[in-house]
Amino acid sequence: MKKIFMILGTLLAVLISNAQQQMTLQQCVDSALANNRNVKQGALVKKTKEISYQQARLNLLPNLNASANQNWTFGRSQIQDGTYQNINSSSSSFNISSGLNLFDGLKMKYNIDARMADLKVSEAELEKIRQDIILNVSSAYLQVLLNKELLLISTNQLKLTDTKMEQQKSLVEAGKMAEGEMYALVAQQSKEESSRVQAENNLKLSLLDLAQILELNDFEKLDIIVPDDLLNNELQLLDAQTVYENAISHRPEVKSAEYQLQSSERNVMIAKSGFYPTLNFGVNVGGGYYNSVSTPLSTNLGFSLNVPIFNKFETKNQVKTAQINVESNKLNVDNTKLELRKTVQQAYFNALAAKAKWEAANKSEIANNEAYRFANQKYEGGRATVYELYQSKNNLAQAQSEVVQSKYEYVFRIKILELLK
Repeated sequence: MKKIFMILGTLLAVLISNAQQQMTLQQCVDSALANNRNVKQGALVKKTKEISYQQARLNLLPNLNASANQNWTFGRSQIQDGTYQNINSSSSSFNISSGLNLFDGLKMKYNIDARMADLKVSEAELEKIRQDIILNVSSAYLQVLLNKELLLISTNQLKLTDTKMEQQKSLVEAGKMAEGEMYALVAQQSKEESSRVQAENNLKLSLLDLAQILELNDFEKLDIIVPDDLLNNELQLLDAQTVYENAISHRPEVKSAEYQLQSSERNVMIAKSGFYPTLNFGVNVGGGYYNSVSTPLSTNLGFSLNVPIFNKFETKNQVKTAQINVESNKLNVDNTKLELRKTVQQAYFNALAAKAKWEAANKSEIANNEAYRFANQKYEGGRATVYELYQSKNNLAQAQSEVVQSKYEYVFRIKILELLK
């Protein structure tokens, strides 16, 4: 019976393992980009801008309209020869017209340019959303990796204590060690078990955060694949000036600000077109019936010229408002570039600090590892107490945790620089 339960337990573990959704960093990024609502919203905004741009181009085409009317008259009414008779009558008419704008001060041309710039703004803003999501996913992914390593450290520390307890039990049973010293081991074991439980909970919480970013419903099935070459691909510390020079030419927030400036400049030209006359060409074809008798078909064509003389300074003030908007967008471009430089410099110095912290943590781990080895030898030789042993062991565990944390902080800082580049 015991063997049957063991077999069933093994099968259940396999099924649970297969049910887990293990994902690489790239798969996490792809999933987030596909599911994120902000990305979908940005894509919808882009579609509306595409429609506006297409409509601006279609406005260059002539229009074509048709109309028809049907009327009935009862009692005294005017007939075709102009006299009035007491007679019921009916009349029908139809009309087809078309118009073409020949000149409007280039308003339609500038409107096309402005709507194209608006479309580029929406594309840049959508790209900014995508890059922010990539950064958020990378951060959450690295946090999971960090918590996995911290859980491994806690588990290994607990295993060492468990092994030490088994050894001490043998010594107590053989009368070579006082039973009272076991209490210190039990306290240490309880402390490390609590640390392991906390580390396990932190891992679950980090997986939950990642699942929420990916907008997955069941985070308990989510797990990540630990890359073998994470640090090998992340160790290049880029120069701040190089990152900024590359970023200034293609970062979406800079592109968005520049395209907004272009759109506002075109809006100035659109406003100025109101000072110019407009010229339109139109064609009209119409006819009808009176009491079932066809009326002559008429065709009209002509030009229409409209010259603005005075419109209560409305056009002039529209130009001024548009020009103010241009100046505002110029300032926005400058501020965006300044903020980008500040962000790059902060990211660079944070990366330098993280690298120094990681190097210091590595040295601390080496020193604490030697200290623990020496303390263990002293304890085995009866020249150190169990408290001294586990103080050294706790220092080693703390050093190992600091190494892991500083390592992933450095990787994250490098990742930020790479995304800014």
